[in-house]
Amino acid sequence: MFVQQAIAILDSGVGGLTVVKEVMRQLPREKIIYFGDTARAPYGPRPADEILKFTGQIVDFLIQFDPKVIVIACNTATAAALDDISSRVNVPVIGVIHPGARAAISATTTGYVGVIGTVGTIRSGAYTTALKQLSPYIDVVSLACPSLVPIVERGEFWSDSTSRIIKESLLPMRNHNIDCLILGCTHYPFLKDTIQEIMGHQVKLISSADETARETSTILYNKGKLATGDTLPIHQFYCSGDPLLFRRIARQWLGEQIRNIPVLWQVTRLGGP
Repeated sequence: MFVQQAIAILDSGVGGLTVVKEVMRQLPREKIIYFGDTARAPYGPRPADEILKFTGQIVDFLIQFDPKVIVIACNTATAAALDDISSRVNVPVIGVIHPGARAAISATTTGYVGVIGTVGTIRSGAYTTALKQLSPYIDVVSLACPSLVPIVERGEFWSDSTSRIIKESLLPMRNHNIDCLILGCTHYPFLKDTIQEIMGHQVKLISSADETARETSTILYNKGKLATGDTLPIHQFYCSGDPLLFRRIARQWLGEQIRNIPVLWQVTRLGGP
């Protein structure tokens, strides 16, 4: 019996669903196995060694499904664990930081780029490093926004209090003359409309999801591993926390992408809190 190899995608919670949506759009034949560590989100305030441990546990869980590629759809985990995970598995591992940096380099016309992310991502300096590797002439302004991930994990996208929290979080960034802003956390596209309104339409928002999906497609094509045929894939979604909240947010975000495709929803807990 033929078993379709999947693209494995992991995140600290629901944020990686922004990458899932784009992978589904660009690669509709591909089976996806997703793990969101909702019970232990957010990762941003946690120390790097703990994030490394958690990411390793998730990869150990996902590798049992024999995926053909692993996407770390979490900026904090990418910064802390990408190199380690890449060195100990025999499949390609893709992070979201370099794809996001490439998209920003293509988008900026002034060379002034803003980055918002979790405390862990901003502390790591990973985006500044990636941007400077691509172009030494880029000026980077970084800002940690620790209040935003919990909003998304609760599914509170459009309330008045959410708008107030986002506005307060972004206030320091508005004092800089940037022409594009990297959403350096895959949770942030859930709040994209409000962020755009606050920053103004002269600032282009950069999400790494599109570029990450494109890189995944390129790697699978070069390895001759793109899915073929007309059979609909059966996706598998796992979370470590509240399954009802996770499923509600996933269905709301993915919408048409999963409306006519079979999906298995399961809860799996890894390690301790």
